[in-house]
Amino acid sequence: MPDLRVDVDDAIATFTLDRPDALNSLTVPLKEELIKAFRGVAKDPKVRVVIVTGAGRAFCAGQDLRERLEPDAAPLATEIRERFNPLILAMRQLEKPIIGAINGIAAGAGASIAFACDIRIAAEGASFLLAFGRVGLIPDSGATWFLPRLVGAAKAAELAMIGDPLAAAAAERFGLVAKVVPPEALMDEARGLAARLAAGAPRAFGLTKRALSRAAASTLEEALEYEAWLQGIAGATSDHAEGVAAFVEKRPPRFTGK
Repeated sequence: MPDLRVDVDDAIATFTLDRPDALNSLTVPLKEELIKAFRGVAKDPKVRVVIVTGAGRAFCAGQDLRERLEPDAAPLATEIRERFNPLILAMRQLEKPIIGAINGIAAGAGASIAFACDIRIAAEGASFLLAFGRVGLIPDSGATWFLPRLVGAAKAAELAMIGDPLAAAAAERFGLVAKVVPPEALMDEARGLAARLAAGAPRAFGLTKRALSRAAASTLEEALEYEAWLQGIAGATSDHAEGVAAFVEKRPPRFTGK
């Protein structure tokens, strides 16, 4: 039985990590399923938004440590390069919005997956935990890149080195999550936001995601030039023409992604 459920409905793909008895911890098969799923929706024009969540009481507890004890387990650096890094890159290179519906604990590389989402909504009681230090490791899967940009350098150092959990309410104060809702409302909230995004201009969202990622390592001058270049692409799309026409005609736009 697959450890990842993929459901597509009304242009929204929902990825549910489905190892609830193991807190959705990451095995080699689950990582490979996630990489395949993200690469698959990248090629599917019917999918405009992705939601990532977990089954049961956890979002994702990170690497399944029992798997690391197996005699044929790949060296850590190899596992990171061959599976964790491609997964994070598949998420960031996907030119479609990704919503993290954080239903419970997001720990270790599970927190990194949450950080790699474009927007995060958390259930009350959810939390983020960089527990790498407890097993003598450093944060990986992009955590050291994402976290300072999301919460600032000082808070990132605290979370990475002290390793205390960051509760959902505190994560909202730091801007790590957009909204905290009761657990029973989480998926309705995530789907409502996904529906809003799915009604938007797909090409513009993809280009926006490119610009935001590029700006993190750019000077202001470089970011301005890249914006101008991308805006030239966006301005030549049918969606831009439709958006202008809808504005003038005072009606909702009908974006096609062209």
